[in-house]
Amino acid sequence: MIWRARHHTITFPRRPLIMGIVNINDDSFCGDGTLDPSIALAQAEQQLKAGADIIDFGAESARTNRGPISIQEEVDRLIPVIEAFPSLVARLGRPMWDHQQAWPPLLSINTWRPEVIASVLPHGVDLINDISALPDATNARLCAEYGTSLLIMHSVGLPKVPHTHVGYPNIIETLTTFFDEKIRLALSAGLSPEHLILDPGIDFAKQRDDNLLIYRELATLHQFNRPILLPVSRKTVIGQVLNQPDPLSRDPGTLACIASGISRGAQIFRVHNVPAAAAAVKTLWSVQSH
Repeated sequence: MIWRARHHTITFPRRPLIMGIVNINDDSFCGDGTLDPSIALAQAEQQLKAGADIIDFGAESARTNRGPISIQEEVDRLIPVIEAFPSLVARLGRPMWDHQQAWPPLLSINTWRPEVIASVLPHGVDLINDISALPDATNARLCAEYGTSLLIMHSVGLPKVPHTHVGYPNIIETLTTFFDEKIRLALSAGLSPEHLILDPGIDFAKQRDDNLLIYRELATLHQFNRPILLPVSRKTVIGQVLNQPDPLSRDPGTLACIASGISRGAQIFRVHNVPAAAAAVKTLWSVQSH
């Protein structure tokens, strides 16, 4: 399987990729966000040194108990780090953490509003991490214009709106129907299949049992022959299983979900704690591939 992301061509199977989360906001649910671009870039540098293959910058928290920021504020938070990212990579040079580390690293932007996407794409973004569930073809069309990869995440309704009581007769059947429809929509907008990534949307408009079933039945999504990103990091479902309300105490559960994801063929893991996740992925992949 080939994944194309503007400046990269990545072929699977290979060691799964680690996506490091860098929040340029002051309301991250983990409390790790910052409004200072220099601090955000320093966080990205540490993640790259620890083994991250992708850095995912996000300026607006997905928390539904916080209101949205303006489009202009989101753009203003993102542009400085996007413009500085190439210099950071050049200064850092290739880390020797892992010979399979994607280098230069991929630059991902976590956003969903078309106006923001249109503003950031000219600056060399490799991936748009879109949590909108692709309600129409606009974001796919924008990515197609720049050869940028697009992540399609399952959810329902608008982002930043709570959907805590949504239920499904069978979430796996729902995901299958959803991705079939949204892939067709993205292709109609001019994107090639090789520019698409799928995300089952853990914790987004899903209940505990829905999330656990996705982990168990993740291999079903391989029918689409696209890389699967599993957003495992410190999720609410982990807190529910462990009776652990503090997100910062959920890293052991996060590593367990990475192990589950690798055993079921996930290709990308989105995490806060890059050192722990990268070490787990490298070890698990070595054990599994020999």
